Amino acid sequence: MRQPVGGLGRQIVLSTVIATVASVLLTIFGLYAFYGVIIRVAPHLLFPMTDDWTPRGIEWLMIVLFCVAAIGIAVLVATRLARRIVKPLVSVAQTARMMADGNIKARASTDERAPSEATMLVEDFNLLADRLEQAGEAVRRWNATIAHELRTPVTILSGRLQGLADGVFAPDPPLLRSLVVQVNALTRLIEDLRTVSLMEGGRLDMRFQQVELADELEAVVRLMQPGLEAAGFRIVTSLDRGLCNVDTARIRQALMALLENAHRHAKPGQVTVALRIASSNVQLSVTDEGPGMTEEFARHAFDPFRRYMEQGGAAKGSGLGLSVVRGIAEAHGGAATYRKANGGACFTLTLSRWQPRPQPTPAPEQPG
Repeated sequence: MRQPVGGLGRQIVLSTVIATVASVLLTIFGLYAFYGVIIRVAPHLLFPMTDDWTPRGIEWLMIVLFCVAAIGIAVLVATRLARRIVKPLVSVAQTARMMADGNIKARASTDERAPSEATMLVEDFNLLADRLEQAGEAVRRWNATIAHELRTPVTILSGRLQGLADGVFAPDPPLLRSLVVQVNALTRLIEDLRTVSLMEGGRLDMRFQQVELADELEAVVRLMQPGLEAAGFRIVTSLDRGLCNVDTARIRQALMALLENAHRHAKPGQVTVALRIASSNVQLSVTDEGPGMTEEFARHAFDPFRRYMEQGGAAKGSGLGLSVVRGIAEAHGGAATYRKANGGACFTLTLSRWQPRPQPTPAPEQPG
């Protein structure tokens, strides 16, 4: 980043001093020169001397000329300073109008003579413009990815329902179950989108209560176990018991997302659900038998839609599950992490065990 030449206040003070000193020096030396020349060349213009100290005509002329010269110096210095100040501001204003007209790539400019405050304004404005451009690109990617994710289940539902309406398919239980599967997939996607949007907006509703967390996790395991076992997985649990102040619905949602992630991306084998309770924090982990993620991809695994965007159409799922897991962990004062464990993937949620209880909002007083 270019180093600015100095602060605006410093430049204003310096310019004022320069203009004042220049005016004083011009007056002093100008008058010395004037009287030196006039005494030698045309003394009759000043003599005979009288008690009247009022300037005469030629003296008034010189005073006016010196004042005009001093004003010219002040105007010159002030103009140069004003240009240094105004040019970056005009650039910011013009760029803002260009961005408002749709040119999101427009950027403001400055030069090496601009004050540090103006330079900071231009750099901060350009940083804001960069963030806006990135946000716009992210919105376009989100829209394209959401449309892709919604298209598949909607197309399947539309085709099969049309087949039922036309009598092509018989309304037998297997077909109806497949329709329910697609509806459930849409429901999960919509809920994941809603959760991620609320988290990014800082409006995720959390309802903390003291519960025996192991019981809640066992209920989720029992719910997910038939589908996992049908796919060749075996669930093993190792759960510490103890009261924790958590949002049970969000914890269940996070565990379901991790088990669903193992179902879709891990090879059939053992899946271990572990809960470790310490005095101040809780660790919930889900470990499978591989193949896990590459080190490069693991750095972005918790970003929304990252799996879909990195691996293209070959990836399963919406790419939102791990983002939801991270948001839930952070809402509990913790974090979500990934590591390799015995050749498999291990996802861990570290949560605060004793989340502070929200204070009830006092009811407004009714007017008497």
